Amino acid sequence: METDVLAGFVLARAAAGLSDGTISSDVMHLEQARAWFGRPLWDMDPADADAYFGKVLRNTAKGTRLARAQAIKTYFLFLELRHKVEIHQATGRVVECPIDEMNRPRGGQQPRLRIPPTADQVSRLFAGWREELSTCRKFAPAARNYTACRLMSEVGLRVNEACKLDLADIKWELGRFGKLHVRHGKGARGSGPRERMVPLINNAAATLRWFVEDVWAQFGDDHTRPGASLLPSERKNIDGSAARVGDETLRAALARAAQAHLPDWPEVITPHVLRHFCASQLYLGGMDLVAIPATLGHAWIATTMKYVHVPSTHIEDAWIAGQQRIAAQLEGLRR
Repeated sequence: METDVLAGFVLARAAAGLSDGTISSDVMHLEQARAWFGRPLWDMDPADADAYFGKVLRNTAKGTRLARAQAIKTYFLFLELRHKVEIHQATGRVVECPIDEMNRPRGGQQPRLRIPPTADQVSRLFAGWREELSTCRKFAPAARNYTACRLMSEVGLRVNEACKLDLADIKWELGRFGKLHVRHGKGARGSGPRERMVPLINNAAATLRWFVEDVWAQFGDDHTRPGASLLPSERKNIDGSAARVGDETLRAALARAAQAHLPDWPEVITPHVLRHFCASQLYLGGMDLVAIPATLGHAWIATTMKYVHVPSTHIEDAWIAGQQRIAAQLEGLRR
């Protein structure tokens, strides 16, 4: 019965769309907990979980403890939904998750806050980088790196998403500005790529048109070839087509450009910092907190809020704007 239940758990997770690697990892965590416990996991109670996490896993890495706890919680949720009655009839045991608010392993520290440069600083960065293109030794690769980083700052692409874009993923005819079909968006908890359509707002359409019309052909690829990369590499595949640029190439190019054109910025500017900059600028520009997650590819608004950084006077500015709206409404009532 225990083997059949675990097989059903694996099938259910596969049906939910989780990747094989994620399912295998969960099964490994369950098997290791089962090996220690020596009995079916549905017999585990909070005291057993206390001993397991408080003694056996006491000195293991926090990530391991969290992953083990999450696998057990997910397994017990499956048991409660699918096999609670069956297990009670066979064993007399009422299935209940042994991990509760008291013994739940806590995560590590919050990720370091990434404060992006201001709009003026980012404008200065790209202005200097753009001037550099006219004198650089290899124009096409330099223009490609510039374009990729501009897109990260304008519509919040992840660096891996940008590298995997095809030329055909530009949908000029969709919407009011055109859209980018991001087919390899980051998935949640191993669920696989999450697609989204990103509108070419914030000058992204002009950036792409310049690159496609004036630069792309210099890489020597065939624009009619299925799978032709939007951001080609100078390297060639076996069939002579252009390979895709790597994410490390784009990271290094951005770091060099920031060092040259924004020397007063105290930290390294990464593609992820540009995503924070994009989210902040979209919010300050008036985009609501439903549209911004859809643009960035976030499943939760809470995630997006970690990306939004506002000026120190934002609260005061918002209060003044609210007072002005009230005053305008009162003035209208007097008339």
